[in-house]
Amino acid sequence: MYSLSEVARVHTTLGPTDVDHLQRLVANWGLLADLSFTDLLLFAATDAGSPRQYVVLAQVRPTTSQTLYRADLVGTLVSADERPLVDRCHRSGEATGADEVVQGEDVPHSVRAVPVRHGGRVIGVLISEGLPSGGRRHGELETAYLNAFGHLARMVAVGEFPFPGTEDPLKELPRVGDGVILLDADGRVQYSSPNAVSALHRLGVVIQVEGATFGQLGLDEGVVRTSIGQRRPATLELSRGTHTNVLVHAVPLLRRNAVVGVLLVLRDISDLRRLDRLLVSKDTHIREIHHRVKNNLQTISSLLRIQARRLSLPEAREAIEESVRRIGSIAVVHETLSREAGDDVPFSDIARPIIRMVEESLVSPERPVLFRLVGDTPTLPADVATPLALVLTELLQNTVDHAYRGPAAVTDGAEPGEVVVTVTGPVELDGRASVTVEVCDDGVGLPQGFSLDTSTGLGLSIVRTLVCNELEGSIVLTDRADGQPGTLVTVTVPVTRDVD
Repeated sequence: MYSLSEVARVHTTLGPTDVDHLQRLVANWGLLADLSFTDLLLFAATDAGSPRQYVVLAQVRPTTSQTLYRADLVGTLVSADERPLVDRCHRSGEATGADEVVQGEDVPHSVRAVPVRHGGRVIGVLISEGLPSGGRRHGELETAYLNAFGHLARMVAVGEFPFPGTEDPLKELPRVGDGVILLDADGRVQYSSPNAVSALHRLGVVIQVEGATFGQLGLDEGVVRTSIGQRRPATLELSRGTHTNVLVHAVPLLRRNAVVGVLLVLRDISDLRRLDRLLVSKDTHIREIHHRVKNNLQTISSLLRIQARRLSLPEAREAIEESVRRIGSIAVVHETLSREAGDDVPFSDIARPIIRMVEESLVSPERPVLFRLVGDTPTLPADVATPLALVLTELLQNTVDHAYRGPAAVTDGAEPGEVVVTVTGPVELDGRASVTVEVCDDGVGLPQGFSLDTSTGLGLSIVRTLVCNELEGSIVLTDRADGQPGTLVTVTVPVTRDVD
């Protein structure tokens, strides 16, 4: 029970919209912790009645200073006597200054309480705790950061921050490590942190930035215009060439719903974009490899067909044609992988071409058979899809060869046979996600005394080896359960493998 929503559901009477507001605050408050150089704790009143209690809904540590708390306090219950500042702020709805010093885990520290308002009601208390300054004069960066935090804290207290409906509650904003820029209401730079200056230099800005607008610096002003004009956060990626990428997130600073400034948080994402380009390039190369493998397999199939035409023995030609179909089923997988991004493929994209291949090569007017593919279309990893494609090819070939031959089989002029391929899953079996492929025909059924373990046919031997050994699955051959003539083959294989 560590998520904010779970703790709130168990200990408080906060409604869904209140919890959503607090989640948006928590998604943004890493920025607040960095600007204030303090730990932040979010408290909410419990439904315990009297004496009044509060629960810690969330906790964040700053990246710009040392933390006061090594322990995780989320879910901790405290009384009003233990946290009088929290109780006073929650009851009065008024923020306190940062001049109150209390005893922490190890050392005394200053505490600031900020009411969290939503819909005109106080639904929580934001506590900022840090080391006391001890009368030390703040530098320019500290002063700018603390002023920005003070402005955002006032917005929290009146319900203007976080901004409703503009941020995904689960999406975190950048921290201040790569730089902060403060603008006035006209979009002119009032302060730029050293890291922000370095980021601007990488973007080609080498002039004095204070007092200038983004446009005067030669940068795209869209993010600033959007933030000021629409009074909402905005994000823009600035780039220079293919080697420098800086993400700029703008947060408007409001007072009585009017913009009085903009806080810009910069994040250098050049390495991320470089990795993205490498991944795209790698994915392109992998797909090209799959395409070439498919072409090579098709070339091998063509050579085997040429060889088959030169043979006079029907058994030899049939053996080569079976090999061609097996190679073709592998080629289908590589063709699908050459079109898909990643190593996972929808099995339906493999099953349909295999069914067409069997229809074209084995079905004839003298032996008419119809095929249907039904059920789910699971996405499988390539190392599962390839052997499973071979298994399906062998099963369909075996069905056409044996289910519709003999005195009781389909003959010329009779109703065509029907083979239904059903794919289901993935479902959890024995702790692993598994898929099931069923091949059901209405042919002559299994021979008397048939056993898969004693079967000597090459096709079923291949199927048994692939399913049981390589895929770590199972295969069952039975008569149809509905009492109709025919055979049902059930193959179940795990999508994920056991790790040794």
